[in-house]
Amino acid sequence: MNGLKRLQAITKQLRDPIDGCEWDRVQTFDSLKSYTLEETYEVLDAIEKKDMVELKNELGDLLFQIVFYADLASEQGLFDFDDICHSVADKLVNRHPHIFTNDTTIKPNWEQLKQRERDKRAQYSILDDIPNSIPALMKAEKIQKRCASVGFDWDELQPVLDKVKEEIAEVEQELNRNERDHQKIEEELGDLFFATVNLARHLKVRSEICLQQANKKFERRFKQVESILKQKDRVLPDATLEEMEDAWQSVKQLEQDNKHLK
Repeated sequence: MNGLKRLQAITKQLRDPIDGCEWDRVQTFDSLKSYTLEETYEVLDAIEKKDMVELKNELGDLLFQIVFYADLASEQGLFDFDDICHSVADKLVNRHPHIFTNDTTIKPNWEQLKQRERDKRAQYSILDDIPNSIPALMKAEKIQKRCASVGFDWDELQPVLDKVKEEIAEVEQELNRNERDHQKIEEELGDLFFATVNLARHLKVRSEICLQQANKKFERRFKQVESILKQKDRVLPDATLEEMEDAWQSVKQLEQDNKHLK
């Protein structure tokens, strides 16, 4: 029995209404969503770490999610794993006519090809099929790319940068009011995030990956701040902001010095 057939058989056994696992047999499409998202991020984390053993295991966990969904759908007479494979195969062929046809004059335009697929599904907006469950930064980028595909986009970088500055000014304006409106501040900050994602997109930077890297950098530096304070017999709750800031600046300076030495 090959690996996929074995995994499908195990999944069916886990889902057996009588002899199956109590947890697995009560799961639904909705109950699995958070686990699928978690497994996806664990795959990305393994790639980031360049840990191929962990990546193999995490890809296995993600594949199990897909097989599980397919089994759920099959039970309800919706589709099965083979249908999933044919669906993605058809999509790949349709999106690569320059590869799978003899017409060498065709040039790939991914957004136009995807738009044709959306048109066939009789959708009312080019934004209709963007998932709500993806991280907000990724969704913002997808919205912007979709709009850019129909010409709703700046051709130059400067107006994109100006928009970020404009949104910062609007945040400041709300902060300077005598009575702050929390909902309005939240709205203006959202506009600033969206404009920043647009700037990143124009610079060919993936916002989600960019923020992940910033998070990791901050974590690395803050752990070093903790270490510096510990060497001085200081713990975070007792340290002053000035002491923590001094340690932070020391960490940044050390990183810069190390870069110059390389």
